[in-house]
Amino acid sequence: MTGRYRIIVQNRRLHYALEIKRNITIIQGDSATGKTTLIDMLRQYMNLQESSGIHVDCAKPCRILEGPDWELILKNLSGYIIFIDEGNSFITSQRFAEMVKGSDNYFVLITRESLYNLPYSVDEIYGLTSSGKYQHAEKTYQEMYQIYSARQTVDLPIEILLTEDSNSGFQFFRGMAEETGHTCLSAQGKSNVFSKLKSMRDSERNICVIADGAAFGAEMMRVHAYLERHSHIILYLPESFEWLILRSGFLPTHAVQDILRAPENYADSTRFFSWERYFTTLLVTETAGTPFQEPPSNTRRVV
Repeated sequence: MTGRYRIIVQNRRLHYALEIKRNITIIQGDSATGKTTLIDMLRQYMNLQESSGIHVDCAKPCRILEGPDWELILKNLSGYIIFIDEGNSFITSQRFAEMVKGSDNYFVLITRESLYNLPYSVDEIYGLTSSGKYQHAEKTYQEMYQIYSARQTVDLPIEILLTEDSNSGFQFFRGMAEETGHTCLSAQGKSNVFSKLKSMRDSERNICVIADGAAFGAEMMRVHAYLERHSHIILYLPESFEWLILRSGFLPTHAVQDILRAPENYADSTRFFSWERYFTTLLVTETAGTPFQEPPSNTRRVV
């Protein structure tokens, strides 16, 4: 599945407005923010349709997935937007992750847990809030908001770069750091970023963590909480290193620029588990047959 979809779920008292554009969207938040009510309304609509008094408006069919037969049901679904509540423990399982990979469905997962088996984006972690525009209306209007939405310029002289990977991104930033007399370290994987930061807790040097935002969502809760207690650490989360290259204008083709404006129209969930993987494939495709193409796997890269 590709594309961006707006979902309206409403009855006489409640109105939910959601917009999703990737295969995995996370809705978090405290109790009493409307998450369970949303699932209840979708369940009623799924069972009773319009006679439930609930109206669901979306270009794709929406439904919930729950219960012991979830795997059998999911195998037979295609082209759906599927909502799953946190009460279903299977969402943390490796089997569920395997079925999401390559699925022709979008998934909206309502959970306060970090789902380490799934590569979801920092930008697709949301909470629900009542819209101020309608706060005095008889109907309550609920909308999504990004939990990690801070975008700001930080006047902090960076002394250490910490990258999540040890491959091309690390090689690039290490070369840049060496030119400016700084230090660049690798965490050897996104799951190690938090532990690496803890091992550096006694350092008074300013640190910039660089990670692929398109798949860093599961790590964000604990890393963000740690950063709130350590003002000398900042996060830089581009979609991926390959996205940075594409966005730099290094390949200024109209096709690439069109894709970057709306990746959701091109990153097919049946082929790409995350946008991170899509941008890697796009870069390899666009540089094929040029002096910048990816070298054979048995060729040693020189940095």
